[in-house]
Amino acid sequence: MMLDLNAALHECPGIAILRGVEPQDVLEVAEVIIEAGFRVVEVPLNSPSPLESISLLADRFSSRALVGAGTVLAPESVDDVVAAGGQIILSPNMRMDVIERTVQKGLFSVPGVATPTEAFAAIGAGAHMLKLFPCEMIRPAAVKAMRAVLPKEVLLLAVGGVSSANLSDYLMAGADAAGFGSSLYHTSFDLKTICQKSKELRKAM
Repeated sequence: MMLDLNAALHECPGIAILRGVEPQDVLEVAEVIIEAGFRVVEVPLNSPSPLESISLLADRFSSRALVGAGTVLAPESVDDVVAAGGQIILSPNMRMDVIERTVQKGLFSVPGVATPTEAFAAIGAGAHMLKLFPCEMIRPAAVKAMRAVLPKEVLLLAVGGVSSANLSDYLMAGADAAGFGSSLYHTSFDLKTICQKSKELRKAM
């Protein structure tokens, strides 16, 4: 049964970004992260054999977490993720055709936006959540200003430079959740390190 995005993020307002993960490692990495409380796991499509990793994750964890793809740049890639069993599509940019294909296929759409113009266009196309990216250039004050004009039911995800050190600033400014990449997972981290970082971020959330 497909988890609800709102419910998953209410339980844990964080998305685990496993950039660079390889299929032979993905299940044990995800197990540690999901056990720590994360309920959304993303494998960017510029990782090694990402569709294989997504398929493995969907088979093992679909009842415990939403599994999907990041760095989705074309509508054809949405079809590939659907075939692999993915449930959520995240992008660094805002392409109407990617959003529309995602909605058409019944997946959750999370396009990247950096301005109110992009945000409202994405909402109009059917996006379920907006990925504010990169947050190195979208400070909490900007998030607060955007939150004031965007529909309250639209979820905001802060991604890019968000860590336990500044997470509370983004959540207090109006972000509903945050995506964690290198502050949570890197191919050089061992499982003990990933476990520790997962628990630290979960506690911060």
